[in-house]
Amino acid sequence: MQNRLNCLLLTGAVLVSEIIFAQPKTGNDVTTPLHALKVDYPVPYEPPTKENVKSVVDRIFNYLDAVTPAQMVNKQTGAVLNSPAELDTNSAVKQGDFRLTSYEWGVTYSAMQRATEVTGDKKYSEYARSRFDFLRKWVPAVKEKFSIEYIDRKRFLNQPIDPRALDDAGAVCAAMIKSERSGLTNNLRPLINNYIQYVFGKEYRFKDGTIGRNRPQKNTLWLDDLYMYIPAVAQMGKLTGDKKYYDDCVKQVLAYSKRMFNKEKGLYMHGWVESMEVHPQFHWGRANGWALLAMSELLDVLPENHAGRPAVLSQFRELVKGLARYQSGSGFWHQLLDKEDSYLETSATAIYSYCIAHACNKGWIDPMTYGPMSILAWNAVSTKINERGQVEGTCVGTGMAFDPAFYYHRPVNVFAAHGYGPALLAGTEIYELLNNFTFYMNDSALQLKEKNK
Repeated sequence: MQNRLNCLLLTGAVLVSEIIFAQPKTGNDVTTPLHALKVDYPVPYEPPTKENVKSVVDRIFNYLDAVTPAQMVNKQTGAVLNSPAELDTNSAVKQGDFRLTSYEWGVTYSAMQRATEVTGDKKYSEYARSRFDFLRKWVPAVKEKFSIEYIDRKRFLNQPIDPRALDDAGAVCAAMIKSERSGLTNNLRPLINNYIQYVFGKEYRFKDGTIGRNRPQKNTLWLDDLYMYIPAVAQMGKLTGDKKYYDDCVKQVLAYSKRMFNKEKGLYMHGWVESMEVHPQFHWGRANGWALLAMSELLDVLPENHAGRPAVLSQFRELVKGLARYQSGSGFWHQLLDKEDSYLETSATAIYSYCIAHACNKGWIDPMTYGPMSILAWNAVSTKINERGQVEGTCVGTGMAFDPAFYYHRPVNVFAAHGYGPALLAGTEIYELLNNFTFYMNDSALQLKEKNK
C-alpha cells in the first residue's frame, strides 16, 4: 500500500515538474524577452511591401474600371451611340456604380494620374484619359442638342455643362488641368474654362471675398469647400502663371483658418455661421481631410517664393500635428475626430494617410515623426478593401448639423464614392514613401531606418 502511495506521489511530482518546466515554452520574464512576444494587432503592424500595396491599389482599380463605363447609350434599347448625330431624348450616359462627373470622381481622376506618375503603370492614367475623352466628345454635343432646362431637369451631363455649386466643378476641373499640364490630354480647355468660370467667378462670397454658401444658414462656411475650391484655382495658377489665382487660394486658407481652426485641439470645426456668437464645434473627420488635402494641393504648385507659402505650410503642419493626437490604436481616425465613441471611418483615414505620406515625400514634415503614422493608416485602410475592390467603412455624403447625433449616425456604404479616390491616393503615396525611405521593425516598433536616395 505504501509503495503504491509512493508511486502516486512520485507520479504527481513528475506531472507538477513537467508543468512547471514546460512554462518557458510559452514564455516568462526569465526565459523569454516578453517585449518581443507576438502581438495580436487589429491591423497589420509592419512595413508593407510595394508589391502588396500595388496589389491593393490594383484591386480597387479593377473594380472601378469594370463599374464606371464611359458610354453614351439609348436607354430604351441599350445600344451604344457612336456619333453625336445619334443623340435624342432616349440618350443617356450608361449607368454604372458611380457618376463620372461628381467631385468624388474628380478626386479619383487625380488619384489615377498620380498612380501612373509613381508606379509607371499607364493603365491608371488611361482610365482618366478615356473618361475625359468621353466628356470632351459628348458635353458640347449634348449642350448643342438640348436646352439647359432639359439638361438640368434630366441631369444629363449637367455638372460640366451648367455647374451651380463648387461640388459640380472644382475637383473635376483640377484633375483636368493636371491632365493637360502632364500632356495626358491636350483638348480639355473649353471644359476647364467653363468650370473655372463658375468656381473662380460665380461662387458666392462674403463681403471680404471668402467663399461661402447660404445653406443651411445665411453666410455659412463649410470646411469641405476648401477642397472644392482651392485645387482647381491653384492648378489654374500653375496653368496660366497668373498670380491672382495663387493669391486667392492663400487668402481662403487663412480666412477659413481664422474662423474655424481650434488651436488647442489642432482641428477644424466642420461649419461656421456668420450670425452665430457661439459655435458648437464638431470636428468631422472627412472635412478635416478635405482641408488638409486642399492645402497639400496648394503647396504642390504654390511657388516657393510666394509670400503666402510660409503661412500655408505652417497651417498644414499644425493640422497634421493636431491629427496625430487623435489617431486610434487601430490606425483609423474616428468619424468625429475627438470623440472615441464615434465610429472609425475609412475615407478620412485614407486622406490623412495620403497627405502625411506626401508631405514626408516632399520634405514638408519629418518622415521619422510622421512616416510610421501614415503607414499605419494605410495598413488600416487596406483592411477595408474587400475582395471585389470596394472600399468599406466610408461615411456617405454629409451635410452640416449643430448636434452630435447627426454625425454619430451617418451611414457607411461601399457605394459612398468618397472613399475611392482617397484610398487610391493613399496606396500610391505609400508606394512612393517606400521608394524614398526604408522602414523596419526595431524592438517590435515600426521605425524609419534611412533614406534610400
